[in-house]
Amino acid sequence: MTIINGSGDFRAALGSFATGVTIVTTRAADGKDVGMTANSFNSVSLDPPMVLWSIGKNALSQPAFATADHFAVHILASDQEELSNRFARRGEDKFAGLDLERGPGDIPLLGGCAARFKCRTAYRYEGGDHDIIVGEVLEFDHFEKKPLLFHRGKYSALAGVSGAEFADSSLGFLLARAQFAVFKDVRSELERLDISLDQYFALAALGAKSMSAQDIHRHGSFYDRSFGPADVEKLEERGLVEGETERLDADLKLTAAGRQTMVRLLAIGKDAEATLLAQFEPWEGQWLKSAMDRLASGMPEVPVD
Repeated sequence: MTIINGSGDFRAALGSFATGVTIVTTRAADGKDVGMTANSFNSVSLDPPMVLWSIGKNALSQPAFATADHFAVHILASDQEELSNRFARRGEDKFAGLDLERGPGDIPLLGGCAARFKCRTAYRYEGGDHDIIVGEVLEFDHFEKKPLLFHRGKYSALAGVSGAEFADSSLGFLLARAQFAVFKDVRSELERLDISLDQYFALAALGAKSMSAQDIHRHGSFYDRSFGPADVEKLEERGLVEGETERLDADLKLTAAGRQTMVRLLAIGKDAEATLLAQFEPWEGQWLKSAMDRLASGMPEVPVD
């Protein structure tokens, strides 16, 4: 058992939640154990450690969770599909025959999970046809077990996901899809302006400071971008850059038209970003950008003269 004393282990435990199969349990006011399968689990805060989940207002166990002071979230392991199905069914003794432990408030704790979070109910919110329940994590258990996944309407263990399914849910594939979604409107504008991605990268770099074509090429190589004499010639012909363009080691800079073009492209990108982030809560959007920044910090540093 790990008592909350820092965010590192807590973040690692939250990482057991791959695509979302949990069982949430509590102890009702009449002393009856209550539990249900839920896939609405999310982390809220690392300091203090908090999580949330939601329950339908018409769920049989809703009255128990609506008044419970404590509850536990169990992230299921890959061999617990039957247990997930048991707690998803209505109207049966879901705890029959199970070897239970007890947590804060005498809540029932299930064994064999990938992780368990024992919570004090901190807040309840109306969420349409659901109640949103926020818990402060008092204790958690984190076990080295593969999580149970629910993907495309079916269960799967992590090792049992097919190549195509894994590609669809791998970090690289998801990042590429997200990048396409954020950049789609900018790409359309670039096509309209007949500006390539390499040339767009050069304009963005020159928007920060003047630099030579050689510097732009070296800088772009870290992002799989290339910039050569033909790109310089085209941008000069379009009236977007100026300088001693025949020399690759001479500094280039944006013209007034080039800066205006860059501002328009940046505005389109910011508008697309704001539209996509509007589907998240503000804290989720900030967390997402922070997570992307941490991922990017693992890249090699780009040399700056």
